[in-house]
Amino acid sequence: MTNETTNRGTTPHALAGLKVLDLSWVVAGPLIGRALADFGAEVVRVESSVRVETARLMQPFHGGVQDKEGSALFGNCNAGKRGLTLDLKSAEGQQVVRDLVGWADVVVESFSPGQLKKWDLDYDALRVIKPDLVMLSTSIAGQDGPWATLAGFGNVGSSLSGFQHLVGYDDRLPMGTFGPYTDYVGPRLALVTLLAALENRRRTGEGAYIDVAQVEAGIFFLSPQVAHYGYDGTIAERHGNRDPHLVPHGVFPARAVDGKERFVAIAVRDRAEWIALARAMGREDLAERDDLASADGRRAAEGELEQLIATWTAERPAVEVETLLQAAGVPAHAAVTSDDYQHEPQLAHRGHLVELPHARHGRTFVEAPRYRLSATPGAPRRAAPALGQDNDSVLRELLDYDAARIAALREGGILR
Repeated sequence: MTNETTNRGTTPHALAGLKVLDLSWVVAGPLIGRALADFGAEVVRVESSVRVETARLMQPFHGGVQDKEGSALFGNCNAGKRGLTLDLKSAEGQQVVRDLVGWADVVVESFSPGQLKKWDLDYDALRVIKPDLVMLSTSIAGQDGPWATLAGFGNVGSSLSGFQHLVGYDDRLPMGTFGPYTDYVGPRLALVTLLAALENRRRTGEGAYIDVAQVEAGIFFLSPQVAHYGYDGTIAERHGNRDPHLVPHGVFPARAVDGKERFVAIAVRDRAEWIALARAMGREDLAERDDLASADGRRAAEGELEQLIATWTAERPAVEVETLLQAAGVPAHAAVTSDDYQHEPQLAHRGHLVELPHARHGRTFVEAPRYRLSATPGAPRRAAPALGQDNDSVLRELLDYDAARIAALREGGILR
């Protein structure tokens, strides 16, 4: 890796010079490549226009109309990358991949375990081409073991990790986390591991193979619950929005806006905050009750207190409750909806939503990097590629294919 400067000034990109071949799809794999691209890596995303990548068909869509070039989910996971379409079932397409491996420093893939071996594109085959290659595979349960061939997306990984069981109310069926939760947990751990492997390669010249299991990444995020079970056999259970230490702690109804339900989250950490909440509600009697002075006492009356708070919040706009309680020193915030993001002052201050030009829709928005580096800041440099958008430039500029060879691949149906 080098530390080159940008064309826009003297600020260096942390990963400038790093070359990445992205053979992943949907969310868990592409988010890894997206983070690398944000900080200067050259990332080539390989997909197919015949077997269209699942994320291209997932909402939300520009204009609310399903369009394989209009998925905001795909756009967010793949901003900053070049796009190449290949028929990977063909010998010619597989050879293009091998040539790209010769160019790349890193390969990220998320095929079903065993699929790349069938194509002779697994790590053992590819490191013959590139001995110092760093390759990362991400799947639900890893590349080997009794669950390795288990089919499924992040919602299956969330279930196997334990998240689905833990989310919901204790007297109802589990609700589970929204969406494929481990699709978003896994990439964060994978990225750190990948960067460590690259640093090791810089020091030793050795490549590495990284096998990331979404289930294991999810379990890592439940380490306290796992440790508690190991200590005394306690099985963690769902308990709605309640907290084992903070009382009251919940999400309460607020006054509807334009016919839409709104909510506000409130948390009380100690006696002082409880007194402040009670007084903000105009309930001096609650503030003075001795049995509510401690967390244990409030927990004994938790149902009663939640009902009183809900009755109070339901009469007021969520933002009014938020403002009033924050001024009183009580942690509170209106529950944000998707429509609210663009107006959130904290997200705006951090530049979380980034506008990019888009060939089909004129403009699009993606999230900024989760990491703010002072000396080497990152940012998405272009919108996600359309299908086959960079076929010619990738083959010509990166692989030095001549026009005749590119034409032969196109005419043979390989670039699709």
